[in-house]
Amino acid sequence: MTENWFGCGTALVTPFTADGAVDEPAVQRLAARQIDAGVHFLVPCGSTGESPTLSRAEQRRVVELVVKTAGGRVPVLAGAGGYDTRGVIDLVADMRGAGADGILSVTPYYNRPTPEGIYQHYRAIAESTPLPIVVYNVPGRTGCNVDVGTLCRLADIPNIVGVKEASANMPQMCEICRAVPTGFSVLSGDDLFTVPLLSVGGSGVISVASNEAPEEMSRLVSVALNGDFDTARQLHTRLLPLMQVNFIETNPIPVKAAMAHLGLLELHYRLPMVPPRPDSLAQIVQVLDALGITPHLKSAASS
Repeated sequence: MTENWFGCGTALVTPFTADGAVDEPAVQRLAARQIDAGVHFLVPCGSTGESPTLSRAEQRRVVELVVKTAGGRVPVLAGAGGYDTRGVIDLVADMRGAGADGILSVTPYYNRPTPEGIYQHYRAIAESTPLPIVVYNVPGRTGCNVDVGTLCRLADIPNIVGVKEASANMPQMCEICRAVPTGFSVLSGDDLFTVPLLSVGGSGVISVASNEAPEEMSRLVSVALNGDFDTARQLHTRLLPLMQVNFIETNPIPVKAAMAHLGLLELHYRLPMVPPRPDSLAQIVQVLDALGITPHLKSAASS
């Protein structure tokens, strides 16, 4: 169950049409572009995919499209989380029906469960499905943290196989890598922490920046996993401005603006997400141009 969840996985954006519908052809084009660039797995319907604004039917459809495009070439880790355990169980069943290979499930947000509540939430989900589950810990969005002790308890459940760790707490990340069982995947939830986490035993990253630069982010992770940290650091240094500008405003506002600038999707969000401020957009474009990403991708998109 754990063998699929290593390397660079892309937290896919969800493209919309001008009338607000999911842009199904663009979903498939973006997924195909990622696979062609060498990413190791795909993650549709996470927070980068604006999942809180997608209906259950839309989430299932997006995952179906990504699974169809992947065609078994890379696994698909579908987002399915929420603050109502019964609702999450139903959504997980939908994702399984759509063909997902695994589930990325964010901790319950807003209602801020206790550590025991977090444990029982994930235990109930795991018992409802044969799919492997990756816990998504992002305290800055959810208001609760999966501490190391709770995560180790969860790791004893056979089909809870990893964590997307986005606490921005490097001591906690180090302790997780030390404490979890061998084979349990520890994935960075923040591009900035990818190389540091891999250096202490992490398994990879679920990346925002790989939407824009999939080949380079995939190479960064691959060389680090092979022990070539000199090259990994060089790639990290090069891509650092992109990693930073992607969070100049709330994710996924900047990354979708960048993708639109690159000609890869139409710039449409669902409220409460809105386009970036003009000064933010100028900085996004400046970073893309400085990295030389814009001319390459524009020519590829138009060919």
